[in-house]
Amino acid sequence: MRLSSIIKLFEGEYQERYKDQILPSHQRALSRLKDCRSEYSPRMKLACGDCDKTTYLPHSCGHRHCPHCQQHDSQHWIDQQLKRRVKGRYVMMTFTVPAEFRPLFYAHQKALYTLLFGVIWETLQTFSQKDKQLQGTPGAIAVLHTHSRRLNYHPHIHVIMPMAAFNKSQQLWREKSGNYLFDHNALAIVYRAKLLAGITTLTLPLPTSYPKEWVVDCKAVGQGDKAIIYLGRYLYRGVIREKDILKVENGKVTFAYQNAQTHQRETRTLEGAEFLWLIMQHVLPRGFRRSRNYGFLHPNSKLLKQIQLITQVFIKPPKPRKRASVKCPCCGGKMAIVQTQINSLRPAKWQEKPALKPQVVTL
Repeated sequence: MRLSSIIKLFEGEYQERYKDQILPSHQRALSRLKDCRSEYSPRMKLACGDCDKTTYLPHSCGHRHCPHCQQHDSQHWIDQQLKRRVKGRYVMMTFTVPAEFRPLFYAHQKALYTLLFGVIWETLQTFSQKDKQLQGTPGAIAVLHTHSRRLNYHPHIHVIMPMAAFNKSQQLWREKSGNYLFDHNALAIVYRAKLLAGITTLTLPLPTSYPKEWVVDCKAVGQGDKAIIYLGRYLYRGVIREKDILKVENGKVTFAYQNAQTHQRETRTLEGAEFLWLIMQHVLPRGFRRSRNYGFLHPNSKLLKQIQLITQVFIKPPKPRKRASVKCPCCGGKMAIVQTQINSLRPAKWQEKPALKPQVVTL
């Protein structure tokens, strides 16, 4: 079921129940997602070059949390990251925020998400430079997630990182042998200390109690390509796929998810307003970037081409992917966009002439 339809059904109840907790970013997202590709959206005019047929289509909302949009941007991100791969094995590490800190993170999202990225990169850089086999600057791809599989608020950052580093002063590329990059217990200790110090520096109150031992999950991911594709698919589509919304009945929404421990598919049923709250609390602050690259994998780094030359790794740039085109409903020709952002029509007038529905095809 479409998320926009669920918003239309339960928006009033959601606004009333959570009126004191809804942020401006939530209101913007709710408005955009509700009108995505609907009769209330701005429209674009298309014309066929073969038969002069013209038609109108509603714009997609383009919001980065919409499960119905941004597929092109998601694939573009994946292509760019795959193009930056280097020789060697990769690992994926997950840095989790303990449950006791989640209310604090939710109340100060922009500041603490920024701190979290910085602390993790500083920790990894320190370990890489002090490691006897590496002794250099690493490269890393970091992606922030704020949800668990059940869609509860659960901020954590996934880091994909080659088991290698580059020493710029010595012009040396070193790959690490063995089955792991860094000791996960040592990583957790340093990560914990740096994050606590950072929160204190921001003069924010620490929880009255929190665990002494934190967890950093580390696992090998081969050449890194599958891990990049996995994270990329979740980057621009929001926190739930519309095909996982199974049913809406009796004022409740049922969705499916995969249990992280058992890997079995399970379902969860919530009241409509609660379901919307669950979705909206994962909307990021305006302008905040969920994905960041560090070290020699940073887009502005001049070291990557040098490293690929040294290691004799030449990755062919992916072919530019074309956006979906629209097929003429009359003759099957390709339709071109001739005007955009046309004011929407009233719903009744929009439905006056149903006409033939254009087909969207991917080239």
